[in-house]
Amino acid sequence: MTRQRSEDNRQVLVQRTAAQAEVLVAELLESIVCEAVGRRNICHLALAGGTTPRALYQQLAQRAMTTAVPWHQVEIFFGDERDVPQDHVESNYRTVQRTLLDHVPVDLARVHPMPADAGDLHAAAAEYEQTIRAIVPAGDGPAGGIPQFDLILLGMGGDGHTGSLFACTPKALDERKKLILVHFVPVLGRSRMTFTFPLINAARNTILLITGGDKADAAAALLSDDPEAAGRLPARRICPAGGKLIIVLDAAAARKTGHKPK
Repeated sequence: MTRQRSEDNRQVLVQRTAAQAEVLVAELLESIVCEAVGRRNICHLALAGGTTPRALYQQLAQRAMTTAVPWHQVEIFFGDERDVPQDHVESNYRTVQRTLLDHVPVDLARVHPMPADAGDLHAAAAEYEQTIRAIVPAGDGPAGGIPQFDLILLGMGGDGHTGSLFACTPKALDERKKLILVHFVPVLGRSRMTFTFPLINAARNTILLITGGDKADAAAALLSDDPEAAGRLPARRICPAGGKLIIVLDAAAARKTGHKPK
């Protein structure tokens, strides 16, 4: 069952270009990190994989030379991962490492890659969940008992998938108990490790970055009032229990949504 979305905790921001959208998300991310560290001396951050955020990570790395972001006080996790070694060209961790982590003053002891190349992937997923539960404090209110990230960064594919949650994986979409799972994705022909929606929707802040004209149809469905879209579009299930969802698009992705750049 999909929770009804609240417009009160959702913000849609459209920028003219993908580069401008990436700058905006970088600014938002930095602000959330600084606020979390200021309040609790730590920030719990989950990063997205895939191709969309690569330029964002490069932007953050460049900005680190001129901004005072306390990266050494950030616990970094990953929202999904491919079933490859961490040094593989397709590894989300490798991409983040080379574009961001190698260029900012992170504490490597606080960087937690997903063990998606383990011999027993299901045991590895359970272990990663326990690591999150041990490090990320549980939230109160609607998300009580579930670790509450300060920020989860996500992207969306042209088919509406987010993380490694696809329309062709209904059991994963409907998962309510496990916070991390491994599942076979038929459209990819391989397994993925991923956050599930209970964990995603417990976050204080979620940023969904969507760029490119190939995402226009999915973005329109994401922001429409069509009740049937929820079943077709996994990203429609991002419904924060008490946090805030910020959707950032470029003009190409937003062209069918009715939202215009400001």
